Amino acid sequence: MTTTQSADLGMDPLPVTLGSVLNLFGGPYVCVDGRRREVPEGSKRLLAFVALRRRRVERRYVAGVLWPDGSDERAAGNLRSALWRLRGADIDLLAVDNCSLRLRDDVVLDVESVSDWATRLIKGTAPLDELRVLPSWSEALDLLPGWYDDWVLLERERLRQRMLHALEALSRQLITAGRVAEAIEVALTAVAVEPLRESAQRALVVAHLAEGNRVEGRRCLDTYRHLLLRDLGVEPADDLMALVRPRPVRPRTTGWDVRPREPVPD
Repeated sequence: MTTTQSADLGMDPLPVTLGSVLNLFGGPYVCVDGRRREVPEGSKRLLAFVALRRRRVERRYVAGVLWPDGSDERAAGNLRSALWRLRGADIDLLAVDNCSLRLRDDVVLDVESVSDWATRLIKGTAPLDELRVLPSWSEALDLLPGWYDDWVLLERERLRQRMLHALEALSRQLITAGRVAEAIEVALTAVAVEPLRESAQRALVVAHLAEGNRVEGRRCLDTYRHLLLRDLGVEPADDLMALVRPRPVRPRTTGWDVRPREPVPD
């Protein structure tokens, strides 16, 4: 399979991926050789659950998590029905045997691609052409909206935290690359997502200071301080406030001792 990324992965449009792409952002739906296929409603949770684990999982465990009400036999029957619907929709993404399920190794998963990009940013190993915000960043912050299963909530929060760390790391690396205006925009994005997040506020202040805008940095911190006091009743960290604290001005000296002398007694 050609492993070029496509617009469905949140990247810039490139030649159509030959093979299967499972999209959980805005989905689940599948693209096979560039053609979209809709996942049957009764099979969406099964496909998402197995895909997010990206490893072999026992059929009994899958059935118990996805269909917890009723008997084991009924859950197993629901699992067989969900697999049958996938085959009927000509969606062949799962490797299935009598005991387990897993996503096939040749299937590209959009969540995994975005998560790998975020990991490279956090580790500082992203090449220059990846120092940009992916179009799918906002969807990565709210994976599978409207789904409230425990396993979805955990994965949603994990991916959300990784994306926020990636945005902060991206802002720092853009400063190093001399792209300060972009660094400010990225930091503003992180702050807009989580206004009370101190590391995001720090990234924004540092970006303003890198551009030489000390007043902008101070204004951002003042806004953050008022927000913290209003919502949590706490002050920002001292080292954060110190970033824009006025430095003491040392008096200029002329080399002459101008201090008043003590009066000489008579």
